[in-house]
Amino acid sequence: MKGLFCRAGASDAEPKFVIQETTLPDVLGGHLVRVQVKACGLSPLDLKLLDDIGVHRDLIPVGREVAGVVLQVGSQVSFFHPEEEVVVQKPEKLSSVCAAGALRDALCAYTALHTHARMAAGHTLLVMDGASSFGLMCIQLACYHGVKVFTTSHSPQKHAFLEQLRPSVGVQDPLVAKVIPVFNGPSDLLPAVVEETGGLGVDIVIDSGVRLHEEESEEAKLLPHKHDVISVLGVGGHWVTSQKDLQLDPPDCRLLYLKSASLSFLNHEVWTASSAQQGRYLHILKDIVEKMSTGVLRPQPEEAVPLYEATVAMETIQCHQKKKAVVKL
Repeated sequence: MKGLFCRAGASDAEPKFVIQETTLPDVLGGHLVRVQVKACGLSPLDLKLLDDIGVHRDLIPVGREVAGVVLQVGSQVSFFHPEEEVVVQKPEKLSSVCAAGALRDALCAYTALHTHARMAAGHTLLVMDGASSFGLMCIQLACYHGVKVFTTSHSPQKHAFLEQLRPSVGVQDPLVAKVIPVFNGPSDLLPAVVEETGGLGVDIVIDSGVRLHEEESEEAKLLPHKHDVISVLGVGGHWVTSQKDLQLDPPDCRLLYLKSASLSFLNHEVWTASSAQQGRYLHILKDIVEKMSTGVLRPQPEEAVPLYEATVAMETIQCHQKKKAVVKL
């Protein structure tokens, strides 16, 4: 059997991705399930996180967002059965490619909105880069729960896509109330939010990274400055960030304090870090798959690549942290 692995180099070296033959034990453990993978989503590996939790291997398996068919179950397993299609338990009308490609982003959106922000009907939400796969999941999940959504666009093409989600004549439940272009610079973000909310700010902000300093890279220029994010928050607002190395200065903390606002870090890996969270984790995954099968969550289709192209696809994903791919087997 072939598998995709990451060969982590030195701290300053780029990781390499390889396809290698691997073997599975003949005897299956009592609590294990053997699955024939039909599709696998590829997302960036957080090698620093793996190092922090003590995972030190020459070859690190890549791809846990899988969909497939159960081949064999251990003697203590009762929830799954051979020949059953699974992500958690996959509805027939949901394709394996769609499920595997959207699972991680949907999990991140669910964690950000439900677990961290405690969203409720009537809240206002600002999603940065709403045309990304993660941003789109946030928008769709929030709208399903009656949240008013604003979002930013990072290119003219993404702006046109997001404008299609805005209300038109006769549409009662639009996905997006306002699309704010930031591809000419993020300076329009704060005045646009102030205007749309009557100066009150939004209840929730979900970012896709922030500028800590005045970086020069083109990608960094699309990100909001941390002070702008805090400024658009309303009283009692909640900021959910993906910025791992976020640093707040005393004036930023003071502004958060004056607004009685809060800050959470989004790390979807937290669900597998503690056995105490496994029940909630399975419930979330099941709810996500159900919402995808009923059309509540409609992920952008990912182009499936064959296994022999997976190394090149993964190297691209690792360099451009927001890209995704799906391997179809």
